[in-house]
Amino acid sequence: MKQTPRSGASTRPARPKKSNGQWKIDGQEPLNKNEADKAQDNGLNVRARIEETYSKNGFSSITDEDLHARFRWWGLYTQRKPGIDGGRTATLEPHELEDEYFMLRIRIDGGKLSTEQLHTIAGISNDFGRGSADLTDRQNIQLHWIEIENVPEIWDRLEAVGLQTTEACGDVPRVILGSPVAGIAADELIDPTPSIEEISRRYIGDPSLSNLPRKYKTAITGHPSQDVVHEINDCSFVAVDHPEHGIGYDLWVGGALSTVPRFAERLGAWVAPEQVVETWLGVTEIFRDYGYRRLRNKARLKFLLADWGAEKFRDILETEYLGYKLADGPAPEKPATAGDHVGVHKQADGKYYIGVSLIAGRASGTLLNQVADLADKFGSTRLRTTPHQKILLLDIEEKDIDEVVAGLDALGLSSRKDLFRRSTMACTGIEFCKLAIVETKQTAADAVAQLEERLAGIDLPHPISLHLNGCPNSCARIQTADIGLKGQLVTIDGVQTPGFQVHVGGGLASKDRDEAGLGRTVRGLKVTVDDLSDYVEKLVRRFLDGRSEDETFSQWAHRVDDEELV
Repeated sequence: MKQTPRSGASTRPARPKKSNGQWKIDGQEPLNKNEADKAQDNGLNVRARIEETYSKNGFSSITDEDLHARFRWWGLYTQRKPGIDGGRTATLEPHELEDEYFMLRIRIDGGKLSTEQLHTIAGISNDFGRGSADLTDRQNIQLHWIEIENVPEIWDRLEAVGLQTTEACGDVPRVILGSPVAGIAADELIDPTPSIEEISRRYIGDPSLSNLPRKYKTAITGHPSQDVVHEINDCSFVAVDHPEHGIGYDLWVGGALSTVPRFAERLGAWVAPEQVVETWLGVTEIFRDYGYRRLRNKARLKFLLADWGAEKFRDILETEYLGYKLADGPAPEKPATAGDHVGVHKQADGKYYIGVSLIAGRASGTLLNQVADLADKFGSTRLRTTPHQKILLLDIEEKDIDEVVAGLDALGLSSRKDLFRRSTMACTGIEFCKLAIVETKQTAADAVAQLEERLAGIDLPHPISLHLNGCPNSCARIQTADIGLKGQLVTIDGVQTPGFQVHVGGGLASKDRDEAGLGRTVRGLKVTVDDLSDYVEKLVRRFLDGRSEDETFSQWAHRVDDEELV
């Protein structure tokens, strides 16, 4: 029974609801420093100051607001100062952690590269970046050791060959992941290239979309392997064959990992090829207009979707932004092939593409030049980067396959079913990243070398993915790996040492699993960097000894008791 207050008793007035900073509901008054900086000046405008002032007057002339906010709109972050250990990452201010050098991210929508473009990137790496170059798991290439004085010339060189750094970082639509085999695969359902190119041409660098609540990630694939990790992107289009309307796309919204992982949800909508661009724009504008801006750690589309639900999100998209109903559509079928495209594969035109593994994406200017030279030698002028830190050479004649594979092997690039090289990924790590706690790239390389030596001759039933991340933010997708490693300091006998918290049994939809699932975290399951190879070897051997017939590593890892995993 409802109780009423006693006569004369005071009632506390209802606390006013806090604004979430949703532009379309709460107005556009900035509610934190990030939003104030963006409201004061659009991040795209900083390019002029870089060209006209900062590149001429040096690092010390850069204002704090530009350095720590707006530079990202042009792919620039300050990198970590050498010699600062991981124990100090959380205790130092940004200006104490950062060096007077930059990481520069080159935007490669759809992963499409020509050999001319790769030569250009290699030249920039060697001339201005101390030979650094990393392939990211978002199809970009990152350079390091970049000085502000050289940025205008770097832009000139990139743009002369059709590349850009525009909105490679920042609260903007970042690189559009696209199937690395778009337009060439024999088993492709549809080529998404026209949609990717139109979105990039029309909306990247558009001031109307350059102030989103936070970063915004897109993925589009027409390949049945679902090769663009659509479950962890903000807005994704996955090719499906509609029984009535034919080939189009299934729309997914609201995926992201980081410290609060959430998989994207299907809206149940079938998007015709000619509707992709305007549907993408509608989803993006919903994020701009309704996304949460008050708290930075809630400013991703996944939080809005969690509150709204897929049904409301689709209704808002159709009624407020598209002005028409999308057709209902089927879910994608389970992938039948691997989405990393490693190996030799026949193209639709009878030629072949060859996918190769770098160890954890680590390359160099010299290596990029060598890859481009090899492709040129055999008449291939097209390459692709992938969302798995791999690179593909396209248009190889059948008669040249063996020689090209041998040439790639000589460069340390493998097209084989390697035990761990193929399935190992790593983020930038403490070498350059100001957020990192542990080293990742060299740790990954050492682990791969040791594990492939120790486990030589063992036939794994499927690749076991090993993902290393230098901090909790999951740039290397640790929650969706068979073995995911989150960098942290581990205390051994009272002494802190670099190590990892271990997640096991995660993965995205693939030929080995029906749907995406997060890894299992066992309380207290941690391993030091020095003990990593020993731990993984032990875990793999336990899996092989204890699995039931046809059981995958993920299934085994979720089934067994904690004691089997430590």
